[in-house]
Amino acid sequence: MSLNRINRSAATLTKNRTEDSITPISGMCVTCVDGCVGMCEIGKSAYRGHEVIYPQPFGVITTASEKEYPVDYSHLNIIGGVVGAEGIEADSDIAIFPNVNLEVHFGRDKGIKFKLPLMIPGIGSTDVAKNNWDGLAIGTALAGTGLTIGENVVGMDPEAVIKKGRVIDTVDLKRRVNLFKDNQRDGYGATIVQANVEDTRLGVQEYAIEKLGVEWVELKWGQGAKNIGGEVKIRDLKKAQLLYERGYVVLPNPMDPDVIKAFERGTFKEFERHSRVGMVTEESFAKRVEELRKAGAKYISLKTGAYRPAALAMALKYASKYKIDVLTVDGAGGGTGMSPWRMMNEWGIPTVELHTMLYQMAKKMADKGEYVPDLIPAGGFTFEDQMFKGLAMGAPFVKLIGMARGPLAATMVGKTIGKKINEHQIPVYVERFGRTKDEIFVTAADLRKELGDKEFEKIPTGALGLYTYYERLAQGLRQLMAGSRKFALEHMTRDDLTALTPEAADITGLPGVMDLDKEEIDKILNG
Repeated sequence: MSLNRINRSAATLTKNRTEDSITPISGMCVTCVDGCVGMCEIGKSAYRGHEVIYPQPFGVITTASEKEYPVDYSHLNIIGGVVGAEGIEADSDIAIFPNVNLEVHFGRDKGIKFKLPLMIPGIGSTDVAKNNWDGLAIGTALAGTGLTIGENVVGMDPEAVIKKGRVIDTVDLKRRVNLFKDNQRDGYGATIVQANVEDTRLGVQEYAIEKLGVEWVELKWGQGAKNIGGEVKIRDLKKAQLLYERGYVVLPNPMDPDVIKAFERGTFKEFERHSRVGMVTEESFAKRVEELRKAGAKYISLKTGAYRPAALAMALKYASKYKIDVLTVDGAGGGTGMSPWRMMNEWGIPTVELHTMLYQMAKKMADKGEYVPDLIPAGGFTFEDQMFKGLAMGAPFVKLIGMARGPLAATMVGKTIGKKINEHQIPVYVERFGRTKDEIFVTAADLRKELGDKEFEKIPTGALGLYTYYERLAQGLRQLMAGSRKFALEHMTRDDLTALTPEAADITGLPGVMDLDKEEIDKILNG
């Protein structure tokens, strides 16, 4: 079986001419015929060149690797028993799954509180994020979880006011922060402002702290999904020129007269805006943490990606030494708004391997008495079983699970259903549940009762989609935890998991199915 679909993918809008006869190594048709118009990725590259590097169509999609990694979280299983209950009285009338406590308090002072162990770890300046922010921010606030405002939001905002290279006012960032804050309930959840090289130069985080009241900011080492900075497509010449003037890498050069003429002729329709790669040193890391604390940041986190193991060790060590609150580690293959497609599939440490390294390094530090920040693994999580596995495999250091594509998908579906309700064109597979949002969204009745009619009617259906998706994840996770007799998150351990294959056991250090409970079995049978 091929581990990757080379030379043809829905992500690049390409396919083979001979779909049933493909060379595994190259992905080319077994017979490449003179006269073919070029349906495959090689063919499309022959006339669109570098445009085919990126997944398409930009701005309305998220993408994730289609590579089949040798080991993933499905190669682990959740283990339960029949004895006792941890975190609750061992009484069959009390130890029921609705009583599982999913609330989590974390950060150095344990002052951050979430109702569910979920975090959206970084959605930034892509159109698909901006166009769905109402639903993301409001849904997150209602659910009492976290949402990270990703990189380049200020730099991409044409209405941002920048003087002498520093931001002094914004429209988009202010809107994103306030959408969450205006809907936050009882202090649960948080919105986090992330920064890359360009954001740091613009003073985005200082502005967010001082002017917008943001308490939690995040440093970022490159991208989770790739080893270069963020990319977006720009379809407007004036905006491309504005971004170039703000210091971004814009290709082709939008100030070049020949490029301008080519764009106006329609030779190409999109500019590429790229971010720079950071140059990490301990000295610069320590300096930036100190600057943010002096600016008033209450909580500081770091997000890193699927870099080589030594880079992960640096992230943990620096996070420990300079006492940051949270470290997010994003495994290869999870998802992106616009990663280079081949890089999305072929770069970095896969999720299970990276999260295993994360646990091993964290444990080694903890065993030496060193401070370990609270950890958030990310990289393709979508459902409650994967959440359970991520929480258990990294216990006791992992406090939350990071996921972005799933929440964004739920938000987009909720938004689309709202449009279809207004247009009176509800698809038949949705219409069978009803014709109004109260009938279609299963959480609507409880939310309406809780918020009141006036406030409920203000909620966009994108937010209802996200909130309802989270409700499903919460109930599913409670059921799995109750089955393992764990009634609060702090009781989850690696003993709740088993490896299904020798390869998974070797990588994770978890016992294989046939090695489980051997000593206990002997005691029971010989007792």
